[in-house]
Amino acid sequence: MSQRIKITNAKIENNELLLNTETKMKLDGLAATGQMLVDSDQLSFIYIVDQEDGYRYVTIPDGTWSVIKEGLDAGIDTFLNSDGEKLKLEGFGTEMEYLIANITGNSNYGEEMVTKVEEVFAATLA
Repeated sequence: MSQRIKITNAKIENNELLLNTETKMKLDGLAATGQMLVDSDQLSFIYIVDQEDGYRYVTIPDGTWSVIKEGLDAGIDTFLNSDGEKLKLEGFGTEMEYLIANITGNSNYGEEMVTKVEEVFAATLA
């Protein structure tokens, strides 16, 4: 069974893109997988992290995308951040770029998801 880690905001600090968790949690025991999914219904990208008893979904809602775009454009590393404890999300930029390119103009993701991705990440696609 997977559990969700909800991201409430993103910020760029000290040349790092930080995805801040909704609740304070320990990040040791979690490992980055470099794999991502899309949740079109919730307008979210999902980064998968492993843990000892399974995996967790890091839910990245559309309200954070403009800052994520800045981080992608700058080519900086992305970290899951919980009260100053950080986990580097390996492959985040590569996976995001792949998903953005795949979603653009692809009605399989739903009109709302396609429109939002195109609005926020248009310059990244160029």
